[in-house]
Amino acid sequence: MLRFLRISRLAVIDAVEVEFDPGFNVLTGETGAGKSILVEAVGLLLGGRASGDLVRTGEDVATVEAIFQRGDDEIVIRREITAQGRSRAYVNGALVTAGALKELAGDLIELHGQHEHQTLLDPATHLAALDAFGRLDDRVARTAAAFNAWSAARLEAEQLRTAARERATRLEFASFQLQDIDKVAPKAGEDEELAANRTILSNAARIERLCNESYGALYESDGAILDSLGGVWKRVADLAQLDAAFEPYVSARDGIKAQLEDLAMFLRRYVDTLDVSAGRLQQVEERLASLERLKRKHGPTLQGVLARQDALRQEIAELDSSEERLASSERELATLRAAFLAEAQALSGARKAAAAAFAPRIVELLAGLALERTQFEVRFNATPLPESEWTSSGLDRVEFFVSMNPGEDLRPLARIVSGGELSRVMLALKTMTFRARLDAAESTPGGRPLGVAPPGMIFDEVDAGIGGRVAVVVGRRLRSLGGAFQVLCITHLPQVAAHADTHFLIEKRVDRGRTQTRVGRLSPDERVEELARMLAGSAMTDAVRASAREMLTLSAATGEAKGESKPKGESERAKAKARKDARGS
Repeated sequence: MLRFLRISRLAVIDAVEVEFDPGFNVLTGETGAGKSILVEAVGLLLGGRASGDLVRTGEDVATVEAIFQRGDDEIVIRREITAQGRSRAYVNGALVTAGALKELAGDLIELHGQHEHQTLLDPATHLAALDAFGRLDDRVARTAAAFNAWSAARLEAEQLRTAARERATRLEFASFQLQDIDKVAPKAGEDEELAANRTILSNAARIERLCNESYGALYESDGAILDSLGGVWKRVADLAQLDAAFEPYVSARDGIKAQLEDLAMFLRRYVDTLDVSAGRLQQVEERLASLERLKRKHGPTLQGVLARQDALRQEIAELDSSEERLASSERELATLRAAFLAEAQALSGARKAAAAAFAPRIVELLAGLALERTQFEVRFNATPLPESEWTSSGLDRVEFFVSMNPGEDLRPLARIVSGGELSRVMLALKTMTFRARLDAAESTPGGRPLGVAPPGMIFDEVDAGIGGRVAVVVGRRLRSLGGAFQVLCITHLPQVAAHADTHFLIEKRVDRGRTQTRVGRLSPDERVEELARMLAGSAMTDAVRASAREMLTLSAATGEAKGESKPKGESERAKAKARKDARGS
């Protein structure tokens, strides 16, 4: 529940602190006093949109802080808004996003604004109300999960079908490219090797001449080097006998001779193996041209061509297996579709069973809200929805049909109810669905699970468009609802305010040229005065005060006669205070 609220520098509010009680809390005040600002402040704590216009004139930052009680835990939430429109949110001192704040706060309190009952005019909201009443959260979640799995499989199958339609074209093109490469059959590094060969073949005549001349100089010509060296080595040997400094050259003699002989033999063999034919050079040129063509089409390097060759082989293998993958996908799709249908049909059956109890229960609650002759039906789509209209919510469309007057046909809710009637329908639905969620929480082993039956509700002028006897029964209903949840209600009707366990007055004053909004808890005497003001405006008389006091006494007596339960954990002091308020001190 919302235990404490502090607002600073927000709109006309400079600084306000309010401590709320369990049960039914009511807030009243003159029009324009700032009641809607309190609701907007709570909306900010629930992750609502922040605007720099909310910051009080002349201030830099507006702050809203609250302490929520959840079981034995306290949760402190703070929201700051700057005049530039930026905002920050904190939970227990830790910075959080507005989305995370909205997710958390939804488990703490629910805010029902002045115009929220208009959502009942949208049939899309009726299904959620029925599911909440029927405690079908688990079934809805399973159906949504099955739908999401089926949708993902549909997307994959469609992609595979599209690929299959393109398969022949892609396979033909990939095969053509692979054949183009395979026909040349390139090898790694082949282009570099051929370029070197082309250089040799292009200079074959010169190479042959140089080799022959070198071989002749070494072996065959007059005064050949190897023959001349014999005399040189003899003289060096004689020198070595005279001076040891020549000894190393004598030792190197055999090695030098062997190297020169090896060079001569290599020159002779090289000339013998040299292919100087024009045909060989043409073959090399043609091969290099083929490789260059591949590099331009698939390269730009020979390594790139070989990588493309491998990629094409893999693509062709995948295309060859795509039919099998499509068949497997189609089988899985059929399985998941059947699973979704099973969950959705089970959910639909559970909804129809819930609807059978929902309609008489809403009629009973509306009778208690001075709509005794109401007829109500939950109508489902008469024919099955086409597959294109299936959703994560299942196979159902639901709409509420109602007749408020005897002899009138049942018609869609949006077409027949007045604003006051719609407010009461909304209150009845909230009462019923919240009671269902509370029952679910209490029947859960270990107590209330997180996210089930939020412990607080705020109604902003739920009594719009009603008055007199109807306002009395609405006040009773809100008080009864406060027996299970903390209820905060902003109202202009004394008949509703008289049923509150705790009454707060919102006032607007001008202090030193600045508008100030204040919120105060009313004592029993102050409460009589406020109810009298609500009854008669400025024409306050003793008779009006007596009527206000009687209204409090009657509302307290009605509540005790009905045996309305107080919120769990309410103190004896609070109970005594409520009785004292009812007596009007």
